[in-house]
Amino acid sequence: MQVPALRRLSQQAARAADAGDWQAAGDAIRAMLDMRPGDPALMLELSYVESLAGRYRQALDWTRRVEEGGTGLRGETALSLLRRLRTFNELSALQRLAMHWLQAGVEAQVLVECASQLSNANDHAAALRCAEAAVVQAPSALAPKLIRGQVLGHFGHVDAAAADFEWVLARAPGAASAWWALARLRKQSPQSNHVANLQRLLATQGMKPLDQSVTAYALHKELDDLGDADGAWQALQQACTIKRGTLNHASDDTRALVDALIAMPVAATAEVAPIGGKLPIFIVGMHRSGTTLLEQLLDGSPDVRGVGELYDFTSAMRYATDHHCKGVIDRTIIERARDADFDEIGTRYLDGMAWRLGSERFFTDKLPSNFLNLGFICRALPQAKILHMVRNPVETCFSNLRELFSEANPYSYDQLELADYFLQYRRLMAHWHAAYPGRILDVDYAQLTRDPEAVMRKVAAFCGIDYIDAMCDPRSSTRAVSTASAVQVRDQVVRRELPKWVPYAKYLQPLIEALRQGGVEIPELPA
Repeated sequence: MQVPALRRLSQQAARAADAGDWQAAGDAIRAMLDMRPGDPALMLELSYVESLAGRYRQALDWTRRVEEGGTGLRGETALSLLRRLRTFNELSALQRLAMHWLQAGVEAQVLVECASQLSNANDHAAALRCAEAAVVQAPSALAPKLIRGQVLGHFGHVDAAAADFEWVLARAPGAASAWWALARLRKQSPQSNHVANLQRLLATQGMKPLDQSVTAYALHKELDDLGDADGAWQALQQACTIKRGTLNHASDDTRALVDALIAMPVAATAEVAPIGGKLPIFIVGMHRSGTTLLEQLLDGSPDVRGVGELYDFTSAMRYATDHHCKGVIDRTIIERARDADFDEIGTRYLDGMAWRLGSERFFTDKLPSNFLNLGFICRALPQAKILHMVRNPVETCFSNLRELFSEANPYSYDQLELADYFLQYRRLMAHWHAAYPGRILDVDYAQLTRDPEAVMRKVAAFCGIDYIDAMCDPRSSTRAVSTASAVQVRDQVVRRELPKWVPYAKYLQPLIEALRQGGVEIPELPA
């Protein structure tokens, strides 16, 4: 009888996984596969184990095997496959599978996951189709309306998105993510806001920590809209403290990572004239430094396709080094990159991007934290253009502090950790400029908002793009935007006379002093 043997092997695999013995866990799962060849759930389980064992390529191979015959999958196995494809950035496969399942009429929970993963991959049109189908299939369920509202917001359909979030909240008043999404859709006013609802929700006993943090972020945003800086700061401090408590971060690790990048041998490489093909434009910098605005303006050119924040270059590095890192990069990738084939990395990156692209000659890759990868990018893609967005240090850091990110930016919830990260970022960018002179153009956010035409002419000349006036108005682009700046970049370029952080200056002294101690010049405030 196979059943007792399978149960015994399953228990053995679980015990080994709990102990972190990935080799033993994998051996047990392979034994199960011998008894049940081609079982997709077991192959996906083995993919997870191979990832944890540090064998990226084998883990990817198991996921691809499941994907090849994945059209008939349903339920939890289908959900698991979608998440694995997203982990490996196998986005063209993810899209193909999602579109097949959409036509096949799979259950609503799978369509919701399709919508979520496609939206994360910046394929918002396909995400909206899946979300709409999920709403039709499960009209009384919360998740389909929530994801549809999020995608509608990416397209700038504010009223329709708000209607979905309000529908969810009418049935689930404690849905923190819906409150956060609703708060971000538009600027709140004394006549129309949700402050009282959010305050009542935060006073509720027994809220999960992450729900508390999300709700407090929503309250901060709305109180800030209303001009209540003191109340908004209290909400922000609560939100950051709770969120930081859920994360694992050490500033020493960031410093060690930057040290390792600076210590890498600088390969003799120079920018080359492109011959045919698509030309990547990498937009990098700190998060919240204006990278989305710059991409939106570039997308106003008919020669440029803005494709948003992507992990495709990181995926190419992971494959080359046979290592899955958390985030954009880690020290193992840096160490193994010494033996990497950078021509192959560049080819893999461009091949992986192809499904996203149209007839435009240029495309933008706007992942701010790719500043960590610039040494690798210069070597793998000598034809690439690199734009580095530079913004007032306090404004940049404060904007990070008040943004609810995913797990990717754990440094952004504590003033001193945030200041230290900024100092490491600045140190690394100075190194890249010295190591690869002429490859990186600094774009000043203040100058861009003050004189967009002059700056965009300079950017266009650097990239080899013909300048047109549409590149000065973010409204020229109708693409979906899913970053934290999605609402702002749909309006004309606006220059703030008074920086956003000024009303909070008394609370931000730890951040400001830490930046000063690190040698950062803090610009004087206007009189």
